[in-house]
Order: sequence, then C-alpha cells, then structure tokens
Amino acid sequence: MTVVRTRVLSAPPAVPPLLARGALSAPFRRPRPDAGVPRVRLLLPGARADAARLAAYARVCGLPAGADTLPPAYPHVLGFPLALRLMSGRGFPLPLPGLVHTSITLTRRTALPAGGAYDLAVWAEGPTPHRRGTEVTVVTELRRAGGADGADPVWESRSTYLARHRVAGRPPGPRPAEEPALPVRAEWRLPADLGRRYGAASGDRNPIHLSRLTARPFGFPHTVAHGMWTVARCLAEHGAPEAATVHARFRAPVPLPGTVVYTADGGRIALRAGSGAHATHLTATVTPA
Repeated sequence: MTVVRTRVLSAPPAVPPLLARGALSAPFRRPRPDAGVPRVRLLLPGARADAARLAAYARVCGLPAGADTLPPAYPHVLGFPLALRLMSGRGFPLPLPGLVHTSITLTRRTALPAGGAYDLAVWAEGPTPHRRGTEVTVVTELRRAGGADGADPVWESRSTYLARHRVAGRPPGPRPAEEPALPVRAEWRLPADLGRRYGAASGDRNPIHLSRLTARPFGFPHTVAHGMWTVARCLAEHGAPEAATVHARFRAPVPLPGTVVYTADGGRIALRAGSGAHATHLTATVTPA
C-alpha cells in the first residue's frame, strides 16, 4: 500500500472512546475483503513513555524495576492508541470487535532511553486473504524526535490482525505445523486479574481480557491474557540483544486464571499450557539484528 497523506496528531487518542466506537458500530459492519485500508499515516511527534505506566508495565511483565531503557515490546504500547484509531475508523475494512492478533515481528535497532522523545508513526497495509478469513497488517515505527529527515527507524513492528469469516471458494488451507517441544525453563501461575493489570498498564482494555462476563459475548468462555503480555513476559525471561528482531506467532488464547510453562532453546521460545495439557499458546524467535 502507498500512504498518500500524513495526519499529524497533537496528543495520543483516548482509548476508551475508540473501543466504544468500535463496539457500537460492530452490528452494522461486516468484513470487506475487497476494500483497501485507509491510505493515511498517523504521526505523533515527540511521544514519550509515561513513567508510572512504564513502571506498572515492568511489574506485570516481570521486568526489572527502574530500567533506563524501554523494554523490547514497549513501543507497541506507545503505538496502540494510534493503531486503535485506525482500526476503529469508518474506512477500515474489518470490524474492530473480534479481531484476533495473530502475529508480530518487531525490530529494535538500538537501546531506547526510557526518558527519550520519539516520533511515532502508524499505518495499515492490506487486506490479504487468510485460510480463516481476512488479515490486515498494522505497521508501527519509532524514530528519534527531531532526527534527520529520512533517518531509519530505531524500532519498528508489523502486526497482523485477523477477522474470521467464511470465504466462498477459498480452501481452508493447512493448519500450522506443531513445532518440536523445547526444554522447560519455568512455570508461571497466572492470576485471574492479569488481564486487568496489563490493560491498566498498556491501555489495552479489550473486554475479552477483563472478566469472564465481558469475554463471553465475543466467544470466549474465560478471560484470556493479552497476546502482547505473553511476548513481553517471555522476552523478560529470555532477554534480547540491544539490536534484535523478534518474531512471535499467537497460536491459542491463554485462559485466566491458569498455568503456563515457558520453554526455550537458544533463540527459540514457546509458551505452552501447563497441567499436562499440550496446547501451544505462543511461538517466537529472537535473532540479533
């Protein structure tokens, strides 16, 4: 997709009204696989991490307190309000409620000072066909504020979001192959309020993460953990070089409360269900950039 215009924002959009707008418009919207995404880039100059929310994020994700650099996945939190504004807008081809975050590839090119100012840009690409519906890619970039024109981003990500629906004439395609089991490194017991705690720290208060009652209308019998929490928690355990590429695929929701096992070998990571179950929730790779 070619971005045809840039819309400069003076402040991050407020998340609750965007979630409400997406929910209220859902009954009147259906996926439009043949429609393009809005050809606009949202730009927020001089974005900064809020110290209190960053500290809360570190606590809930098992990261060291008081670090002077941003965690590898934290710029996704900074970009989330802009991404939500795009995905809740009238011109977006997929309805916001029910969208499934299926994967993220993020690249950090250098350490990012926690107190630094960054120019944050978000846009969408697609849509593209998927064996279970239609996907859209949301791109987020971080550049040092006031840097030279055309400077490379210091952090960037590509997230895919899936709207599940039937597609006439399209074969379902093969399911992703199950990967070999990795050595177990840790077991984590996840509390029922994990989604609310991560939601407060990240701003992502999607109803499926808050309570069983709010998750049920969207087809989830239990509250489920945020996919980006699983990425952040695994990276906190594994570590990542200052310059690294992380590719993560979300395979199955993590019910709350529950138990998961963290497995890893070299640069490969998997988060699996505990208590003798065999479901894989997350697979990821960490590669020096």
